[in-house]
Amino acid sequence: MPGYPFATALPFALDEQHCPLFLISDLAEHTKNLITDSRASLLIHSHDGQHVLTTERISIVGDVTPIQLSADGIARYLRYHPDAKEYLALGGFSFYRLLPQRARYVAGFGNMGWIENEEWSTVEVLPLAEERNLLQGITDTYSGPGPLRMLGIDCYGFDVEKNGKRTRQRFSAPAGAVEQIGEVVRRFLVAMA
Repeated sequence: MPGYPFATALPFALDEQHCPLFLISDLAEHTKNLITDSRASLLIHSHDGQHVLTTERISIVGDVTPIQLSADGIARYLRYHPDAKEYLALGGFSFYRLLPQRARYVAGFGNMGWIENEEWSTVEVLPLAEERNLLQGITDTYSGPGPLRMLGIDCYGFDVEKNGKRTRQRFSAPAGAVEQIGEVVRRFLVAMA
């Protein structure tokens, strides 16, 4: 239906520039739509069970384009979505990235604002190779009960899965140096144990 938006639900992970990545079938209706018109919007919301109007959410508006990911980029995506390995083995699935133009962030009722492309492109970045090295050195830090799986680390926090539940651990301020990020993550993991 040309001119009408077509909403769908799909998993995503962020790349090192904090842009959403998707692994989607070449045959999917939404893939065909994106090839015809790359303009899209992604709604991300907190699913902590609170009322929908009081939870955090962000609507990202931008252009979705195909991308060839590095081995580190694919590994990062698969840490967040391990089942996607089966899709990659099947073939006929490709990675796409949403390049944000603007984003509307809502922190709760009456607390909102726009994030512009220029602001998005100047955020702190942790290169994928440095994230990989950090993950290799940090996984032994946790000694608490239950399994723990590190999903990803960036300058603003890290994502972890413990006992099947995923959480985002935010840093109080952006961490700059890799050593600083590693130390902050280690302290979080010790506290979690």
